[in-house]
Amino acid sequence: MAEVLHVEGLSKTFGALWVTREVSLTLAAGEVHAVIGPNGAGKTTLIHQISGVVLPDRGRISLRGRDITRARPEARARAGLARSFQITSVLPEFSVLENVALSVQAREGRAMRPWGRAAADREANARGMAALERMAMADRARRLAGTLSHGEKRQLELAMAIAADPVALLLDEPLAGAGPEEVPRLIELLRGMKGGAAILLVEHDMEAVFALADRITVLAEGRVIASGQPDAVRADEAVRAAYLGEDF
Repeated sequence: MAEVLHVEGLSKTFGALWVTREVSLTLAAGEVHAVIGPNGAGKTTLIHQISGVVLPDRGRISLRGRDITRARPEARARAGLARSFQITSVLPEFSVLENVALSVQAREGRAMRPWGRAAADREANARGMAALERMAMADRARRLAGTLSHGEKRQLELAMAIAADPVALLLDEPLAGAGPEEVPRLIELLRGMKGGAAILLVEHDMEAVFALADRITVLAEGRVIASGQPDAVRADEAVRAAYLGEDF
């Protein structure tokens, strides 16, 4: 499979603390590559560096062969990189469809003041509805986003992420906060996204990770301690000692 995202030697310190240290990984077209590890392993900081929220001290990031290491987040978005966040980021006072349409506009840089233009932007609304249909939310398009359950807000964020047709999608704990009755539906939606945008998935739910991932990279104390296919990672003694435990 063609390589979409390449991360090489990514390092970041905050004061004397190494948060990521020489992290390298690749993301191939159509695959789900999960990044796992204990709390404080550097997973979210890695996502921040790839998305441009935090700039690395050392290392290189390329998207489809283009160096984006120092690019601004909006430039990365226009190049085809999208992400979701640990904490829900929907706008509660706007409708479900408006949230997705605004996401399309913002990522493409087509609206300096998107708030007043979303309802009139037919293309953004059409793409928003298509994304909502993929996420099984078309019937809630006119509802205010603030009235959704937490799991439904996670569905909406997935729709917002895919609406601009990214080539690579960074998902930072998409199941976080979802109730036990909502998790299976979200896992099935994520499974249905496979084969589209390449997905780099950070997730603590190991059942979901091993159900979805084609490859897994394990971080501990900012370093990569293992990377490979799920069965190999599951059997790795260093991974069991650092994170999964003997009974997983």
